[in-house]
Amino acid sequence: MKKIPVVVVAGPTASGKTALGVEICKHFSGEVVSADSMQIYKGMDIATAKPTKDEMQGIPHHLIDIISPGETFSAAKFKEYAAECIDGIVSRGNLPVIVGGTGLYIDTLVNNITLTETDTDPSLREALIKKCERCGAQAMLDELAAIDPDYAANLHPNNTKRILRALELWYSSGVRMSQQIALSRLNPSPYDVCYIVLDVNNREFLYDRINKRVDIMLEQGLVNEAAEFISNSGETSSQAIGYKELRPYFNNETSLQEAVDSLKQSTRRYAKRQLTWFRRNENAKKLYIDAYNSKKELAQAAFKIINDSGILKEENK
Repeated sequence: MKKIPVVVVAGPTASGKTALGVEICKHFSGEVVSADSMQIYKGMDIATAKPTKDEMQGIPHHLIDIISPGETFSAAKFKEYAAECIDGIVSRGNLPVIVGGTGLYIDTLVNNITLTETDTDPSLREALIKKCERCGAQAMLDELAAIDPDYAANLHPNNTKRILRALELWYSSGVRMSQQIALSRLNPSPYDVCYIVLDVNNREFLYDRINKRVDIMLEQGLVNEAAEFISNSGETSSQAIGYKELRPYFNNETSLQEAVDSLKQSTRRYAKRQLTWFRRNENAKKLYIDAYNSKKELAQAAFKIINDSGILKEENK
């Protein structure tokens, strides 16, 4: 069976994935499939840095604003939804371009990973939840990192659901989540993938971009957005970076500046874990964003990688 050509643009937050994805789509007649575990939720716009209409530049973007904040979503659901999007894009004669920073979602899709549910132990789950409430999410993530560093590398402390699920799997079965994912690669991928990762030579370059992005989010109204979602929405919305860090400010437990500093720190830590995740991929082609003088230069480098990858027919180049 002939494989479907797919381009992936992955990397840490604030690395410029959205802009590069759009340029690739403009150049190769593509459509974007978002691979962001928070941009799927309706209304969570500023905190998740959803692309605006101006940023999309007329390029169709899929899997953004598709479910309500109270609903749950998973890598398995993403794979299902994204595969449907890809089929539609291909039927229109266009190139699917997967853009995002949620490595688990991307790898589940392009590697055709089948995630299976295991039996749950209510008492173990309750014990883990209580421990999390007592010790904090970061301590639970550190515990998981000691057991399964590969899987933990792409998780943020706010994502307690995945952290506790992975710990539950380990303590109930002795199986690491990364092992379960590896064992699930039962069928070959239907995709011929050109995997591009945005990286940095100097991590401080990325951290500076993150700090500036947070400042822009505040100017755009992040505080008001966070206040609305924290008061009116469920657990999912509070997991987004930008909401949980502001909660102490709303509770009069800290100043706004302290909350903002915490947000910047949380985002930098998340970016570090994203870098760790994507750097493991030996098949990915790296583009170091601090090595280019302009977005145009970066885009030209990406175009060359795609053309050299061999996934496209000559007439599509």
